Amino acid sequence: MIPPLNNLSPQRFEIPSILKKVASASRKLAELKGVAASIPNPGILINALGMQEAKDSSAIENIVTTHDELFKDDLFPEATNPATKEVLRYRQALRIGFDLVRKNGLLTVNHILEIQAELERNSAGLRKLPGTALKDGAGRTVYTPPQEPEVVITLMRDLERFINDDAAFDTDPLIKMALIHHQFESIHPFYDGNGRTGRIINVLYLVKQGLLDIPVLYLSRHIVRTKADYYRLLQQVREHDLWEEWVLYILNAVEQTAGETITTIIAIKTALMDYKHRIRSGYKFYSQDLINNLFTHPYTKIEFIERDLKVSRLTATKYLDALSAGGFVEKRKVGRTNYYINLALHPILTGPAMGGEGA
Repeated sequence: MIPPLNNLSPQRFEIPSILKKVASASRKLAELKGVAASIPNPGILINALGMQEAKDSSAIENIVTTHDELFKDDLFPEATNPATKEVLRYRQALRIGFDLVRKNGLLTVNHILEIQAELERNSAGLRKLPGTALKDGAGRTVYTPPQEPEVVITLMRDLERFINDDAAFDTDPLIKMALIHHQFESIHPFYDGNGRTGRIINVLYLVKQGLLDIPVLYLSRHIVRTKADYYRLLQQVREHDLWEEWVLYILNAVEQTAGETITTIIAIKTALMDYKHRIRSGYKFYSQDLINNLFTHPYTKIEFIERDLKVSRLTATKYLDALSAGGFVEKRKVGRTNYYINLALHPILTGPAMGGEGA
């Protein structure tokens, strides 16, 4: 039986190494919140960074796709491969969770069930049958989560209270997030999608606590790079009660990822402002809706411009061809359909800071 988190003492985490790391991670997270707020249209960040998180979080579970395939799904959904579809369901599940937290100010078991149902496209709900075990690469069982459905339900109710009752466990929210993530992964409440659902819970908890306005801090990139440490530290808590090392790992992940995300957002903002200035000064058809389109869709097409700018197909084609001639977008073709790549945004989203094209 996994003990409830309230059995832990908050004072246990009031040690110099953790308090120092909480302070530095919190500063970096506050800086990220401010930088993200400087982008006038938050949808640009939610879309671009949410897609990156979907890619990285799925890669942890060996569901692999490329940026090119993800960006093309907006354009040609009928041609998308199954792995890409699964990755994009993660982004949709994240959006559903964000809307629920923003609307209710809570993160409940029912919300988590909705997130996982969207992610897996089924309504199996919490595990009801025994037999779930976590295995290592050699097929050896390394951890057996609770098997009885009544125990899973009880632990999830306890976790819900822990998430939503700030007074019940008086410690910094970043420490609580680390504890919540470990507990959720140890309960392993679903037949599938536990890892990805757990990583969505991380960022939604930060939004719920007001540490972020929109979900833009994603730890999956850090976990991809430190996968062996992630699983080792999860297991060491279960076997040896080494909570402190686990908390330090998550705090370090928050600090590093926040710093990288700040760099990415600043680069997006710089590119956006450059496009805005140069298109406004050089083209009569400039509009804010055009800029929003180009930066919400790393790959755009004529139909998107028609829809967003409310212009004819002929006019939309002229706009995009003029921007292609001006070096703002690169025109490419699939079959008989043209699409246009944002030449400033694409390298920001696929560069080393964002995990690389194949990562």
